[in-house]
Amino acid sequence: MTEEQKKPCCCERHTVRSDAERKTLMNRLKRIEGQVRGLQNMLERDAYCADILTQSAAVGAALNAFNRELLARHLHTCVVRDVRAGDDRAMDELAELFGRLMK
Repeated sequence: MTEEQKKPCCCERHTVRSDAERKTLMNRLKRIEGQVRGLQNMLERDAYCADILTQSAAVGAALNAFNRELLARHLHTCVVRDVRAGDDRAMDELAELFGRLMK
């Protein structure tokens, strides 16, 4: 395995966030975590399939909302900063990111 393959993708760059922004995003994730635990409980209680699927769709929608919020913040901060600095790789990264998000 090459050194490039060993590197986790999430550790190459960092984004500095305000305490308020971090708190907002963490609160969303904690709500999603609670929803997922609810799904696990439903499955353990042998809840009706349609009810579990409805809850699962709600979790997916909540995660999509988290992604939209984080993406908007990324566009307004990281991408704008890099483009203004003349870093065209930001656009390539953004195109790749959209590809991953739209699967």
